[in-house]
Amino acid sequence: MKLTVLTIFPDFFESPLGISIVKRAQEIGALDIEIRDLREYGLGIHRQLDDAPFGGGAGMVMMIGPLHEALSTLADSHRVLMTPAGTPLLQETLDRWATLDHLTLVCGRYEGVDERVADHHIDESVSLADVVLAGGEVAALAIIEGVARLLPDVLGNPVSAEHESFRDGLLEEPQYTRPAEFNGWNVPEVLLSGDHGRIAEWRQEQRLKRTRERRPDLLD
Repeated sequence: MKLTVLTIFPDFFESPLGISIVKRAQEIGALDIEIRDLREYGLGIHRQLDDAPFGGGAGMVMMIGPLHEALSTLADSHRVLMTPAGTPLLQETLDRWATLDHLTLVCGRYEGVDERVADHHIDESVSLADVVLAGGEVAALAIIEGVARLLPDVLGNPVSAEHESFRDGLLEEPQYTRPAEFNGWNVPEVLLSGDHGRIAEWRQEQRLKRTRERRPDLLD
């Protein structure tokens, strides 16, 4: 899979892309990541990328010209804009993107991008959460890691991606490991019983309980 990132801060990605799951995905050839500096498409000697918004208002807006030039070379990819005004990012979205040949992530900055970019060059606009960040780079990193772990042979145990939160519309159950007792805090007895039927039943009950308490919207 080819994954291209358009950003004005390419150095932001250097360390995170060289560790853990994302590093492994690249090493085994499952993922080819290209970080493209938008300054290369900037205007004038100062490589300008932003200007004041029409109609007035605070902040600056990323200009259409440089983004048009950059995205025109990526028309064969699925182009995604990170913006608080996008649809919420869901696990099912990552599942879908992990099947693509080429995904492009556009990191907005300032007050956002000229809307004509979204109208004519963007296939999807997504939001990481109901928060406003300084730019789309953090969201892009989350997407890269979320997609990388779904690619073939990246996870040591592929079953790990099949039994986790948001599968079947539920949160994952609580997890425990050794020791069975610590500071008087005990692991639930059922997990030590060896009775796989009871354990499966307990896990399903815990998924429902946790989802009902923390994310009732998922049950809706």
